[in-house]
Amino acid sequence: MSGWQPIALPGAEVDLWPQWLDTAEADALLDELRRAIAWEVHRISLFGREVASPRLSCWIGDPDAAYTYSRRRFEPRPWPVALAALRPRIERACGTRFNSVLANLYRDGSDAMGWHSDDEPELGARPVIASLSLGAERRFRFRRRRARGEGVQPGDTTELMLPHGSLLRMAGDTQRLCRHDLPRMRNLAEARINLTFRHIDTAAH
Repeated sequence: MSGWQPIALPGAEVDLWPQWLDTAEADALLDELRRAIAWEVHRISLFGREVASPRLSCWIGDPDAAYTYSRRRFEPRPWPVALAALRPRIERACGTRFNSVLANLYRDGSDAMGWHSDDEPELGARPVIASLSLGAERRFRFRRRRARGEGVQPGDTTELMLPHGSLLRMAGDTQRLCRHDLPRMRNLAEARINLTFRHIDTAAH
């Protein structure tokens, strides 16, 4: 029986499965991935300057699944055993194929992710992205894209809490219509790992 819960975002296609993994499996996976993934600080372009991303990351995928974002090209690292085993389960839950995953480690509440959309050309026009959360529960926000000069409107922002073991699916026109972020949370000492499974169109390189 599916545990998907639709999230009301006009024109977008977003669903949350709050406890896709049970607590024991999520705990074990969190511990394994903290050790198994080659975490590094990615450099990103922000307002014309190159800065260190406020989290640790690793781009993982099939050999040809290179990814370019924030003006940098990332060659994939090989799949760790735990993620290779997880991939077909994620694919069955989301009804699509994935050839890559961006792993992010938020060491505590001071690590964050700014407003953006996952709309790089190699992801395609209507990508399906599966986001698995492990560890500390964090706020996650969607904001409707606004036309240039348009002010903030009531209801522009939708906020979710992403608990340990939850799976978020973003599909359809979500990336075209919305941006998303993971804001800082004061006084949060626990770490969170986020795994965003994607399909890179290798012909778009």
